[in-house]
Amino acid sequence: MEQVITIRQRGQITLPKKIRENIDWLVENSVVGIKTSEAEICISPYQESVKPINWKNIWEKIKLSHSFKGKKGNLSQFIAKDRQTH
Repeated sequence: MEQVITIRQRGQITLPKKIRENIDWLVENSVVGIKTSEAEICISPYQESVKPINWKNIWEKIKLSHSFKGKKGNLSQFIAKDRQTH
């Protein structure tokens, strides 16, 4: 389906009712993704790319941070004391 629309002053466009009625994900407050090339603009439903969380790596880093020791104690003690003073 092809429709002719006008780009408004601030770059806004209104999608014609015929188009909105034919695409079920095109509803008020929809979040969309826009891909562009020199010749066209493609509007599609936004899909966040979610990377799997490497919990093992995170816990290893947490354990490592707990093991750091300095002149005034370890990092965990420093963070706890810092939180109490703020």
